[in-house]
Amino acid sequence: MPKSKQRSKGTGSIYQNSREQWVAAIEAGWTSRGTRRRLTLKARTEVEVRARLTDAQLRIATEGPAASFGSVTVKRWADQWLAFRQSVVRPGTFVADRSAVRRWIVPTIGHLRLDALTPSDVRKVAATQEDAGLALATMQRTHAVLGKLLTDAVAEGYQVSQRTREAGSPGAGCSPRQSLSVEDATKILTVAAGRPDVSRWVAALVEGLRPAEALGLTWGMVDLDAETMTLAWQLKALPYVEFRNPESGFRVPRGFECRHLHGAYHLVRPKTRAGSRVIPLVPWLVDALGSWAEQAPSSSSGLVWPQDDGTPRPAELDRRQWYDIVEEAGVTVTLPDGRTRHPLLYEARHTAATLLLANGIDETTIKAILGHSTVLSTQSYLHTDRTRTRAALAASAEMLGLGG
Repeated sequence: MPKSKQRSKGTGSIYQNSREQWVAAIEAGWTSRGTRRRLTLKARTEVEVRARLTDAQLRIATEGPAASFGSVTVKRWADQWLAFRQSVVRPGTFVADRSAVRRWIVPTIGHLRLDALTPSDVRKVAATQEDAGLALATMQRTHAVLGKLLTDAVAEGYQVSQRTREAGSPGAGCSPRQSLSVEDATKILTVAAGRPDVSRWVAALVEGLRPAEALGLTWGMVDLDAETMTLAWQLKALPYVEFRNPESGFRVPRGFECRHLHGAYHLVRPKTRAGSRVIPLVPWLVDALGSWAEQAPSSSSGLVWPQDDGTPRPAELDRRQWYDIVEEAGVTVTLPDGRTRHPLLYEARHTAATLLLANGIDETTIKAILGHSTVLSTQSYLHTDRTRTRAALAASAEMLGLGG
């Protein structure tokens, strides 16, 4: 059997085994049990195995000893990644990441080794979702999760080729969300006016509140005398540590600020600093909230728009009430492919932005009102220019016949 020349200590060894394969071996750190970890590489020729050994030596020198350069599958790494992920991202983000991993990534490519992944494997995940009829936005989200999973694997010391990590996304497309016309928004408000909680829907269509912001708004954050409201919390149902097991406690990442209300519902801080803001109330909404305060269900948490029993209003119920209103109003939106559907609740927020644009309101003011993260100092902007934001919202209310 051919023997290779003696190599310097610590640089690895090269030999040919009984199956006539060329083998390179090098020490790559220590195992969790304190024993030496030996990395073994194989190739058909001595030249190829020398190249692989050189590559491994370079990676060890630049990235440190790897946990493993080849034997870990996507599923095994994904399980480790999710366990770490739950402690560093917002609960909603973790739930979405876990869903993408367990429903699509692992079933499609979980059996493959990280170091053997190819761009076609990445595309296979998107193809599986497309065959299942999923929306492009969902495919893009899953692709982003897979990209993060693979990038973190490399940071941990695993080998994933750069061309695999840079595999193209499923494509770019227009957002399916649309804004409503003034006529349609007015129809919706006409129907909503017959409800005692009409203020909830004006807050969406004129003030541009996110659904979670509206459901998490408390009376302590509403100042009817100053005609302002402070948006500093959102209502979210946090996941349990064990699925559907309240006794297991809640899955809360490090440094995550939240206040427990009822059941799984918590008040949580917005994702970005710009999400916390103080915005003026249009005069019509001031009167509507004053009236609602006298008849709203009593809430131990002080919620402005709770359920009839005073507990937090679930997002599903909130959306269902919105759909009841738009259906009675006879409002639909037409998609680019010609299909029609009822407008989504979140499209009320898009409508608020469109109304502001139609009134010639500058982009900075709109971002400050809506709480977009591109505004670097929303609080200071609103404090120094409250007159401008108040006038902007009043103009939107006027367009919808709420000028009083």
